[in-house]
Amino acid sequence: MTTPEQQPSDPEPENAPEPGAEDRVYRSNPGIAGGVLLLAILGWLCVDAVVTGEGRAPWLALAALLVIVPPVVAYTLLPAVYANEDRLRVRNPFRTIVLPWGRVAALRSGYTNEVVSDAGTKYQLWALPVSLRARKRAARREMRATGERAQGVDVRTAGQAPSVSGAFRRGGAAPVTGGSEGPERARTDRAMDELRELHENRQAAESAQGAVSARWSYAVLAPTLAGVILLTVLLAVA
Repeated sequence: MTTPEQQPSDPEPENAPEPGAEDRVYRSNPGIAGGVLLLAILGWLCVDAVVTGEGRAPWLALAALLVIVPPVVAYTLLPAVYANEDRLRVRNPFRTIVLPWGRVAALRSGYTNEVVSDAGTKYQLWALPVSLRARKRAARREMRATGERAQGVDVRTAGQAPSVSGAFRRGGAAPVTGGSEGPERARTDRAMDELRELHENRQAAESAQGAVSARWSYAVLAPTLAGVILLTVLLAVA
């Protein structure tokens, strides 16, 4: 499940366009929950190895933790997509990419969600994973709702506002008469729809022009590399 929220934008990389408004933020809640669970398990194993381990076991456990924790954080807690009136900022596990809307060519959804720059470069949106299961579930709900609307028309009450009693008879949901809410969509697909709408409305704006910038997440890469070196040294002197 991915939910948008409003919060001030994070510090931007150099030469990135200044945000003109607060960002919409999209994250994967299942990814965050899985990351927290994995970190809890790793922490428990490491503490157990340090407390009860003998010889070099505690040092090997600490080195292994240094190797494993940064990638776990990078792939579960770190990914996010920030969007405002001027630009799209994609925070992936190992890179952060800033694309002014004027430099975005398309936002594509298939087996993955991705943004394509006007230069043809593709960037995957890790914070908006595609769930085929969620898409099928949304399609089934839409088919069921469409069938209920088709079968639930009563000529005696046509044109009247839906009543509370009618809502209870329909399982707690009032009938949709105007279709204003649109078809059922998976959450990440709805998020992509919002981003496409924002892109369409803002791609020609003067404040939404500029250069695409990308920077590596050294806060993730550096400790992982240090852990690999430490673990290699400990294993080599065995």
